[in-house]
Amino acid sequence: HLQQLTSGDMDFSVPVNSMPAATAEDAELAALKLREDWNLGLDPISDLTDVLEDQRIHVIEVDAPERFDGISGLASDSAGKPCAAAVVTRRGVPGDRQRLNLAHELGHLVLKPQQGADEEKLAFRFAGAFLAPAECLRKDVGGRRTAVRVDELLMMKARYKISLQAVLRRLVDLQIISQGYYKDSCIQINKRGWRKREPAPIQPEQSRWLKKTTLRCLSEGLITSEKAEALLGEKLDQHPLASLVQRSEFLKLPLEDRRRLLQQHAEQVADQYRRDTSWKDIQEGDVLE
Repeated sequence: HLQQLTSGDMDFSVPVNSMPAATAEDAELAALKLREDWNLGLDPISDLTDVLEDQRIHVIEVDAPERFDGISGLASDSAGKPCAAAVVTRRGVPGDRQRLNLAHELGHLVLKPQQGADEEKLAFRFAGAFLAPAECLRKDVGGRRTAVRVDELLMMKARYKISLQAVLRRLVDLQIISQGYYKDSCIQINKRGWRKREPAPIQPEQSRWLKKTTLRCLSEGLITSEKAEALLGEKLDQHPLASLVQRSEFLKLPLEDRRRLLQQHAEQVADQYRRDTSWKDIQEGDVLE
């Protein structure tokens, strides 16, 4: 309902199950094409949740068992045409894992796996390519490496906001490191106890669409304050600043009425200053720069 109130007849720009993929290379190219279509460039995505919600893909967190990573779904209009989507992740996971899960579910939404293809592998390859594009990654680490230091991996983790394990997976997928080196690195990660709890954790992203859109609808008078509080599950300020509509109505009044109202407001403010003298402490006290 909120989306209908704010988006109107805007087209849904997610190419649902329309990007054919039979191989990992197809998934890689699909990720690059979607970035291009959404004007994201090749730099790391600072907030994937914002990107998805800008495309009407709603990000939802749920309490779920540890074996649950994510799921995606579509909403259709009365004509059966997709008009929105949702990706669901488990609450409480580190930000790097959350982002990979979200990108993975995005892959499931847009890819059209060809007969015999492994859908999960395609979605994971898509996710890696979407979050860490090959061209950008090769500029950072080089086209071919015989070894990569842990502190380099940590820098890549911070830059792309994906796990150390995901960084290594990208490096081997792009043949920057060998399969043997990749396997040895995974063994070392296990030995250090980093498989489930990595160093330098990434903070989880937060969805802002619901609050932002609810407050917008409330400000425009499209929903009541009771409805807004029910949607957000919190109490809202019932005395917001005057809206543009209120100011517009004021300017429509005759000049004498406007002067009278302004005089009344000035007297109320002056009376408040007379009763509350705390402002003098600010005026007379030291000013800190």
